[in-house]
Amino acid sequence: MLKLAAKWRSRLVELPRRHKRLIQVATDVLLVWAALWLAFVVRLGDTEDVEPFAGHAWLFITAPVIAIPLFVRFGMYRAVMRYFGNDALLAIGKAVTFSALLLALAVYWHQESTKLIPRSIVLNYWWLSLGMIGGLRLVMRQYFMGGWYAPERYGWLKGRDSGFPKVAIYGAGAAGNQLLAALRNSRSVLPVAFIDDDDGIAARVIAGLKVYKSKHVQQMIDEQGVSEVLLALPSVPRARRREIIEGLEPYPVHVRSMPGIMDIAAGRVQVDELQEVDIADLLGRDAVAPEAALIERCIAGQAVLVSGAGGSIGSELCRQIVLVQPRVLILFEHSEFNLYAIHSELSQLIKRQALSIELVPVLGSVRDAAHVLAVLRSWQVNTVYHAAAYKHVPMVEHNVAEGVSNNVHGTLNVARAAIEAGVANFVLISTDKAVRPTNVMGSTKRLAEMVLQALSRESRIAAASDNQLTVINRTRFTMVRFGNVLGSSGSVIPLFREQIRRGGPVTVTHPKITRYFMTIPEAAQLVIQAGSMGVGGDVFVLDMGEPVEITNLARRMIQLTGLTIRDESQPDGDIAIEFTGLRPGEKLYEELLIGDDVLPTDHPKIMRAQEESLPWSTLQHLLAELDEALQGQDMPRARQLLRQGVKGYRPEGDIVDWLYQRQQQVPSDRG
Repeated sequence: MLKLAAKWRSRLVELPRRHKRLIQVATDVLLVWAALWLAFVVRLGDTEDVEPFAGHAWLFITAPVIAIPLFVRFGMYRAVMRYFGNDALLAIGKAVTFSALLLALAVYWHQESTKLIPRSIVLNYWWLSLGMIGGLRLVMRQYFMGGWYAPERYGWLKGRDSGFPKVAIYGAGAAGNQLLAALRNSRSVLPVAFIDDDDGIAARVIAGLKVYKSKHVQQMIDEQGVSEVLLALPSVPRARRREIIEGLEPYPVHVRSMPGIMDIAAGRVQVDELQEVDIADLLGRDAVAPEAALIERCIAGQAVLVSGAGGSIGSELCRQIVLVQPRVLILFEHSEFNLYAIHSELSQLIKRQALSIELVPVLGSVRDAAHVLAVLRSWQVNTVYHAAAYKHVPMVEHNVAEGVSNNVHGTLNVARAAIEAGVANFVLISTDKAVRPTNVMGSTKRLAEMVLQALSRESRIAAASDNQLTVINRTRFTMVRFGNVLGSSGSVIPLFREQIRRGGPVTVTHPKITRYFMTIPEAAQLVIQAGSMGVGGDVFVLDMGEPVEITNLARRMIQLTGLTIRDESQPDGDIAIEFTGLRPGEKLYEELLIGDDVLPTDHPKIMRAQEESLPWSTLQHLLAELDEALQGQDMPRARQLLRQGVKGYRPEGDIVDWLYQRQQQVPSDRG
């Protein structure tokens, strides 16, 4: 019987829309007649005494002639039955009410019938039509959604396994009920319970599901067989979400989340497009709302260039910049694929929001000074956000010359071109690894900071296009330093997720390793605001909150997928955590400040660091020597020069540059 119901549902859904409307109209005509006949029955008593057709045939013709056009006018046949909602119910109420009023007028105007038809007939007809027409649509909505003929909906069939994973929805509010409706329609999982700590609804039944409190999660798992919990809390602060997630960690359930309310509203995702728990929720950091004046100061109505526009930070900077509506946004990127991806995304965003922005994708390298200068001049750029850099620590450790060339000389090229082109604002995206670095990447980023600090103190500088000429320096240089961003290229988060998906092991370099984390959107917003606060040569540090132990992060990610950790205390667990040892140049702990001299700013998440730097003349000489050493593959000399220039640089271990190591081996190989 239930299979037959499902079969007919599929056939009805597949019918052409015109046929569906004809069926609805024919059904409504029958319902109008039934309501009118029942109105006589209710008023006159037993059906044996009721003869509504005796002398009233005109009434049974008039009722549908009045009702059906009104039903069409109020859009009752435009609503899709599967998604029948409150607005459609309101339309039915209006249409039925108007049709009853017009029928009452028809009865009044039909003078011969006014004495034969009791006045209460019209009132009875109204409420009976309302109940029958609206009620049938609600029943059919449940039918088309599979809500009432699914075997698991009946107590006497609960022994049968539907084959769908049983899930509980955390949050029985509007978002939770919206998610429930979407899940029932998609029929990919089986919702069996709600979790909510509201005393007003706890232990009650909502939409056929029992509501459990969070302290009764184990009872819910035992009674309902729940294997997954879906968080329907799109607008709850991250601190509260963190508490909820921590409360679910001890239980053997996979925790996922519905998308954020802004993503749903923007149409980027659907309600039932569930995702893994956002790692930002584990950190519990609530972002501070950006200050509009700081966001707009260097962007609105101006020409802006982002170098490294296709990278994780660069692309998010571009997204934030587009929303502020610059006159021109230049995407400067050396990777063709990354440039294509971000250009396509931003083009769609600009079109969707009807923004008046000139979007220019430019292929190029920051190591080509002439090309950078030509771009800055051609579009009369006002602000540069310099995000182009090699930032993968082990990769740069194995390719020292390329790291120095891109991170240091590339920054110098763009900075000198900015001065010559008259760029007003230059913002460098730096890193916490620049503080007392133990690796080449960190030392090159600190050296890049020092280049800008030195240039900011020079009123005149040699032109990038001709070293014999000098130009007046009107560019305001600012550096913004922060830690790891969640989901960036090379981040441990996607690596851990992939390792968990494959069944492990999850690899961590050291049991005690810690890192600072921040979401990419928050970091990008703070970078833009900090860049607007500088006066020249400023090093700003973002408040990253408390450092996170990577081992604990790995443990929580495993547990939130409903799996157990395999270790000595639990040898039968699902996934093991393995420690692989620190990689070349990797630190156990990262820092954000070289010294303790830090000043607050007007923004609670941004601090101004007071740090030493070298004069431009000294730095020029150091860079020339470093360049000479690298060209000659003299890596010991290059390391010595980096230590000489970057305060606190303490490289650990031997030189692991691939080319240097190979060249050291070649003589012995030939011998």
